[in-house]
Amino acid sequence: MKITFTDINANHRPDAVLIFPVGEDKKLTSSAAALDKQAGGGLAKALASGKFSGKRGQFACIIPPQNIKAERILLAGIGDAKKLDLQALENIGGGAVPYLNKAAAVTGIFVLDSIKGLHVPLPQAAARIAHGAHLRSYHFDKYRTTQPEDEKPTLKHFTVALANHKAAEKPYAELEKIAEGVFFTRDLVTEPANVINPETLAQECLKLKKLGVDVEVLGEKEMEKLGMYSLLGVGQGSYKESKLAIMRWNGGGKGKAPLAFVGKGVTFDTGGISIKPAAGMEEMKYDMGGAGVVIGLMKALAGRKAKVNAVGIAGLVENMPGGNAQRPGDVVKSMSGQTIEVLNTDAEGRLVLADALWYTQKNFKPKLVIDLATLTGAIIVALGTSRAGLFSNDDKLSEQLFKIGKKTGEEVWRLPLGDVYDKQINSDIADMQNIGKDREAGSITAAQFLQRFIEKGTPWAHLDIAGVAWTKKDLDTVPKGATAWGVRMLNELVSEYYE
Repeated sequence: MKITFTDINANHRPDAVLIFPVGEDKKLTSSAAALDKQAGGGLAKALASGKFSGKRGQFACIIPPQNIKAERILLAGIGDAKKLDLQALENIGGGAVPYLNKAAAVTGIFVLDSIKGLHVPLPQAAARIAHGAHLRSYHFDKYRTTQPEDEKPTLKHFTVALANHKAAEKPYAELEKIAEGVFFTRDLVTEPANVINPETLAQECLKLKKLGVDVEVLGEKEMEKLGMYSLLGVGQGSYKESKLAIMRWNGGGKGKAPLAFVGKGVTFDTGGISIKPAAGMEEMKYDMGGAGVVIGLMKALAGRKAKVNAVGIAGLVENMPGGNAQRPGDVVKSMSGQTIEVLNTDAEGRLVLADALWYTQKNFKPKLVIDLATLTGAIIVALGTSRAGLFSNDDKLSEQLFKIGKKTGEEVWRLPLGDVYDKQINSDIADMQNIGKDREAGSITAAQFLQRFIEKGTPWAHLDIAGVAWTKKDLDTVPKGATAWGVRMLNELVSEYYE
């Protein structure tokens, strides 16, 4: 979908749907009032007679009289203008998209006058409304060959009309690069596992070279030399070669320690020998969601030329049963030298991250490390699908992630770590086991496992995104499917605190 900005007084296309914001006071903006006068008071009558109250998230579609040059008029509820922040503005733009498609609109024009009480500068507000619409417009239909025409999205152009429209183009240009990272992640996570596997996902990482990202891919032989047997054990049942993708963006000062982002990239998770039930197993194509976020984040940072040094590490494996698959009870030696008793081959993500985290710290001495993984079903039981689980050894980093989560709508909730949980992963025959001694606190014991591979003094946060990587319902800026949760939040973290 093409996004543009135009002058509020420009002549609009007669086949466009005009969108006007309306607050809870139900007062029309100056542009809407002028149009209402031409329409003989039709907009005001609609406001007075219908159920539309101006509440945020409400929309009302009106068929205009013949003398109005517009296909439809869409009233967008914005609630209390004083409470509108950047996230709310994005949600308003995103929320309009399904209504425009339902009206079979090709062009939507959001007419943005000065709004009493709005604290966000109008050009910034326009950019955010457009960004929200862009994010919501995403759809993945490359494998659809018989989709009926009336089910296809019709919206091709979204324009925001405002005074000084040129001032909205610069902030939007940066947001567009972030959206490109989001869409890249959504594409990778949505692709089926017969298309995206460790080898092909590594090839997708290599495409970031065009943006100036340094990319290196390690194969199994290189990882064997490094002693990464924790990661390699997970993929040994698959005929697809396991990979480690290393992506570096050097946009900061020379010699400055990078920020490190590490992602779990299990391109399909059968559970291995500890095989999962058949029902729902198809969803395990998105068990590489953590790696997908890291790859999309690196694309966003490079796309907007972020003034920061960042490294993205993606451990890429396929967890399959087979004659050479890892067995419950096997003991493997990690790159750190610590040994692990693998009691459940379906607790594989932590095994991948163990070596990826250690490799990251030893090779890059990062300023901080944040890992992302669709790690445990237990986090969905605890937090549902509205927040990711946050585990950290650093209060400052945790507070930053919490604040940025609130700001972007990609929220986190911190859960505890401690000795009482760490004891649960002590093994009788190795340094540790990959699951707890019972079913209690499954997300916490998984995080405790990861912490054993974090060097003392390194600020670290683990984000368990199992509940937020995929949505089964449409959200304001996220259509049903892969969310790319974390790309926008971590980009904002970098922008606000580390550039």
